[in-house]
Amino acid sequence: MSIRRWRIGRLGWTLALVAGLGLCIWQAADFAKVQALAELEEDAENELRLSAANLNGYLLRFDYLPPMLATREAVRRFLAAPQNQNPMALNVLLDRFRFTAGVSDVYLLDREGTTLAASNWHRPTTFIGHNYAFRSYYTQAINGQQGRFYGLGTQSLERGYFFSAPVWLDDTAPDASPDGVIVIKVLLDDVEQSWAEQDAELFVTDGDDIIFMASRPELRMRSLTPLDARQREALRETRRYAMEPLAYSGIEVEAGHAGQSRLVNFARGPLAGERYLSLTRPIVEFGWQMHILKPLTSVTSAQWVAALMAGGLYGLLVLGGGIGWQRLRLRREREAFAERERQTLARVRDELEISVARRTRDLVASNQRLSSEIDERLRAEESLRQTQEELVQAAKLAVLGQLAAGINHELNQPLAAIRAYAENAKRFIALTRTAQADANLSQIVELTERMAEISAQLRQFSRKSSERHENIAVQACIDYALRLFQGRLRDQNVSVVQKLPAETLWASGDLVRLEQVLVNLIGNALQAMEGQNAPALTIEAHQSGATVHICLEDSGPGIDEAHLKRIFEPFFTTRAPGSGLGLGLSISSRIMADLGGSLVAGNTPRGACFTVTLAAGAPPASSPAQSLESRHA
Repeated sequence: MSIRRWRIGRLGWTLALVAGLGLCIWQAADFAKVQALAELEEDAENELRLSAANLNGYLLRFDYLPPMLATREAVRRFLAAPQNQNPMALNVLLDRFRFTAGVSDVYLLDREGTTLAASNWHRPTTFIGHNYAFRSYYTQAINGQQGRFYGLGTQSLERGYFFSAPVWLDDTAPDASPDGVIVIKVLLDDVEQSWAEQDAELFVTDGDDIIFMASRPELRMRSLTPLDARQREALRETRRYAMEPLAYSGIEVEAGHAGQSRLVNFARGPLAGERYLSLTRPIVEFGWQMHILKPLTSVTSAQWVAALMAGGLYGLLVLGGGIGWQRLRLRREREAFAERERQTLARVRDELEISVARRTRDLVASNQRLSSEIDERLRAEESLRQTQEELVQAAKLAVLGQLAAGINHELNQPLAAIRAYAENAKRFIALTRTAQADANLSQIVELTERMAEISAQLRQFSRKSSERHENIAVQACIDYALRLFQGRLRDQNVSVVQKLPAETLWASGDLVRLEQVLVNLIGNALQAMEGQNAPALTIEAHQSGATVHICLEDSGPGIDEAHLKRIFEPFFTTRAPGSGLGLGLSISSRIMADLGGSLVAGNTPRGACFTVTLAAGAPPASSPAQSLESRHA
């Protein structure tokens, strides 16, 4: 029950600490949000006020130009009789005014609204000849007032603000009416470029909630609220925005905030997924509303910083309290532990002495047993090594037994010839024919040398290995193994094909053990080709990088696929009982592994193929012939 109560109490404390942490973080984040929004709103209000004043001042500085140009004598003189004058002089004058004032275009309309002269006379989109009676700036000016208008140009499709003024030829009569209209067009790109440098999105909407100007090009010519078909048709009739689709900007209000600010986001469009603080300020002079969108990233960052700081402070307080409580608990436990230690120290000391004495006796006995086991293992390893050497030597003798028949044939022929030559020499001596007797004796000497060579080859093959690595001439080793089987090769009429490089190949290994492997493989190949038509033995050797490969391929029946996995197992043989122990390939594989190489068996379309792989060696200082002679001496 005490453990259960302890667990319940621990769970309660944990939940209380987690709840306290969450409350602390929430309160800190909420406070930081309120403070950050207030600061952001203040910054937005200042930026909006300055931007609105800048736009207002930028446009109003051109308000004086149309009335001033309307009083120019050149303008009035041309308007009095346009059909009798060349408009080029006035076009150039208007273009000079355009350049000096820094406006986009300056043009003159007659009483019916047709353009008579324009600063863009030399451009493909010139206004000359076009009628603008439908524009409100013409209507206002022809009625004797200064006119203003904003919209897309019908020729250039550029957004601009238009200022106009009436032109009177006779302004003294009480009932006089204007005879023409002078118009200037101001582009808004420079203002928008200055907005793009601010860390906020700025845009201007007109009375129809159409975004006419914006710091982000993607927002221009979009509606602040969705438009129905009737509203779109009414806007197109004004021809203010030409045939622009006026798509919905996607702005949505999330919640109101203190003052005029609102939290908004974009459900679609170029700013989709972003959240902003929105403020609006009217530009009364032009009947517009200017909006600023300040991103809430600074608010979010402030919330995160406050939450992390509050969480860290709360964690430090909890950690400090936990450390203090832990130190107190550890102090109490240490005192209790020290008391228990004092009570049990004497008993433990006595038990330790008894245990040490007992373990000492056990350790001495274990050391004696371990020494005996080590000696026995060393003896077993030595016996195993000797057994392996004897087994290898026995395999050699077994191969010699297989070669006995051929060797017997090789020796019987010289012996029979020696006997015949000796009897003939005896008769020649009796007949005092010394020359014939000397020739027969020479033949006997040659035959005895041949027999001695056969005996030396057998003695060399039966010798024990030196078990040391050396550089081996591969061609000489193959030639030696073939010489042991000269009789069997000739009796079985086996064709031997050697594909060896012209230069001597050198391998690193043990000459005697490599010779034994080659002899085993050649003997197995000859036995596999017994009874085959046109038997052939192909021996190929080549070097690939740092490796030498020796391939022996026979024309026998090949190796059954089921036997390939077991062919190197000890005592595995497919021969008839009494024909072998099945140790030749197993020993050969073990020899190649000891030499750091490998022996691989496989099949080719002609028969079985065994591949011996060894590390390549460097040629010795002496010539290959001298080296081979010293090894076979």
